[in-house]
Amino acid sequence: MSLAGEAANKRVSWNRSLSTRGRTSIAVGTCVVYQPQGKQARRKGKPALPKGKFVQPPTFEKERAYFQEVDDFELLEESPSPKNFSTWAMGTQTNNIAIPHLSSRLEKWLISRKLNHTCGPSSTLSKILETPAMPLEPICGNDLNPSNLRTPEKSSMKTNSQLLAVHSRLCSILVDKDALERDHNSQYRNLVSGSEGQGCCEDLEVAVKKLSLASTSVCFDSDQLDPFAALLAVCGQPSPSKLKDVFSKYCELGNIVKIGEGTYGEAFKASNYVCKIVPIDGDLRVNGEVQKRSEELIEEVILSRTLNCLRECDGDVCNSCTTFIETIDLKVCQGSYDSALIKAWEDWDENNGSENDHPKEFPEKQCYVVFVLEHGGKDLESFILLNFDEARSLLVQVTAALAVAEAAYEFEHRDLHWGNILLRRNDSETLQFILEGKHMSARTFGLSISIIDFTLSRINTGEEILFLDLSSDPDLFNGPKGDRQSETYRKMKEVTDDCWDGSFPRTNVLWLLYLVDILLLKKSFERNSKNERDLRALKKRLDKYQSAKEAIFDPFFSELLIMACE
Repeated sequence: MSLAGEAANKRVSWNRSLSTRGRTSIAVGTCVVYQPQGKQARRKGKPALPKGKFVQPPTFEKERAYFQEVDDFELLEESPSPKNFSTWAMGTQTNNIAIPHLSSRLEKWLISRKLNHTCGPSSTLSKILETPAMPLEPICGNDLNPSNLRTPEKSSMKTNSQLLAVHSRLCSILVDKDALERDHNSQYRNLVSGSEGQGCCEDLEVAVKKLSLASTSVCFDSDQLDPFAALLAVCGQPSPSKLKDVFSKYCELGNIVKIGEGTYGEAFKASNYVCKIVPIDGDLRVNGEVQKRSEELIEEVILSRTLNCLRECDGDVCNSCTTFIETIDLKVCQGSYDSALIKAWEDWDENNGSENDHPKEFPEKQCYVVFVLEHGGKDLESFILLNFDEARSLLVQVTAALAVAEAAYEFEHRDLHWGNILLRRNDSETLQFILEGKHMSARTFGLSISIIDFTLSRINTGEEILFLDLSSDPDLFNGPKGDRQSETYRKMKEVTDDCWDGSFPRTNVLWLLYLVDILLLKKSFERNSKNERDLRALKKRLDKYQSAKEAIFDPFFSELLIMACE
């Protein structure tokens, strides 16, 4: 019987599946003593009626009178009927449960959890929503600490418990909307300072700076709290800066050169750095698209800083690599483009023919986020590969970076086309990285790779899962048939089943397959028939892998990888 009880507790869904199919659970079946059944006796028929006698049929008058008496009795309060009439749930049942007004992310999480149990949401979110509200502790510290972004095994238990307390308090305030409206100022003071007894109330920007970066996107995308103020806090600013002030920190304004553009922003070279300008929160459409919102940029900012942590290689670091582009600084700016930026934009337009709208159309109050990044070189589309060794170097560096990020943060890039891989040549012959505690090196043949643009990426920071819900952008999957990039988006949708918050490292493998196709079909470099066969064989094997962590140990990379001596 103890075996039956233990099995019933641990394998509820398994027992349910057996029961709904009309079978007997093994846990119950083991307690039954099976014996051979004897032949059942034949049922005797009814005795014959005596001849010449009439039998009166039953009238059930007594029974009828009894039930009539019961029907006439009036209950003071009728008990509600149960909604579910069976012990076992048959299939997927959805009850019409009203969801309170929460932030959009929490609301989506609740809906996906009720309707789709296969997509594992953040364990931290589970704790937040299922843990009763706790009193908010005072939040200490002034500076943003990159260690806050690390996974749970790299964070202290005390820090995690404080973050859960803050999350729980914030979420309870968001749910209790009526209470918030009745006493908004009091709730605001309690939220920011954590104590009513303090002499003064800290600013919202300072309070957000003291939180883990990963908590901001959950707590600050409601109508009650200003996402723009939260974005300022994450970037460490009391107020927006001017574009010229940010650029003047890195070079003379007259030396600014535009080097690239995208749908949502422009890229300018400032000395040895690249400044990417992304307009936000405006009503003016940019290149035909609606501008990004502050809450969207908060996640991209957090994600960029989280990947920066992979560059650390001191101490007992389990995962480390330098292939993801380094984010030097992040600033929120406001105002029109400076004349030096306008000139740099027009010079690019004259030489290359810009597809973007002229930045002079931005109003005086337009806001931007400026990403100051290291200069990673040219993108793969325009970079000229010399030989097969450089092609191999590209593949091994990208695969190693994805494998390390998978191991550290369940990272998926989800948009690794040839415009998001930068290449430049240097004097280094090897690239060091750490994968799950193993120190390794990869032969680079003098080629340095940088991965950029994490707009569509998914990451688990250890505090929260950040992702972009691509189901809200159906046009992304309607690209031309046969186009390798468009086909990769559609394959991603099949792999994820349109559930984008879940962890699906197979998407990284899909982009590795895309890169092999690009090398075979789009790039020209010195190679022979054996090199072609090796690439095609790699593609076949890649199709069987479920993650970059598996792909990095493919035989194709065996000559390029060097294991460090223990």
